[in-house]
Amino acid sequence: MRVLFVCLGNICRSPTAEGVLRHKLREAGLATQVEVASAGTGDWHVGKAPDRRSQAAAKLRGYDLSAQRARQVSRADFATYDLILAMDNSNLRNLKALQPPKGKAELDLFLRRYQSPIDEVPDPYYDGDQGFEQVLDLIERASDLLVIELKGRL
Repeated sequence: MRVLFVCLGNICRSPTAEGVLRHKLREAGLATQVEVASAGTGDWHVGKAPDRRSQAAAKLRGYDLSAQRARQVSRADFATYDLILAMDNSNLRNLKALQPPKGKAELDLFLRRYQSPIDEVPDPYYDGDQGFEQVLDLIERASDLLVIELKGRL
């Protein structure tokens, strides 16, 4: 099973989701059965590490994002991944425009899929540290439900 998280630049939200889900999969004993990655719809940050504020907030909760590097989503990802989860509606629209007609990946909004009270993970890039904490809160809750779904699929 392969899961890809997607945001705009792949330096805040999607690498956080990747790190959180990897951690939760290890705790659930599923790390070898589920591949997790992240990407951005834009190319501005390709090759860069996650935003230092994302890394700092994640580290305080026990998640290590330091080895990740940003990349841009590609059409090939729709054949490689089983589940592609967008962080917001804008990125979901961009993914739908890129999606080839015969891609196998299920495409959805991450929070909407897991019945969050809000559909979108807000972009914390221009906010203070509190924005990064809120992103982690949302991603942790949704990731717990995603792990349950993945257990049922394996």
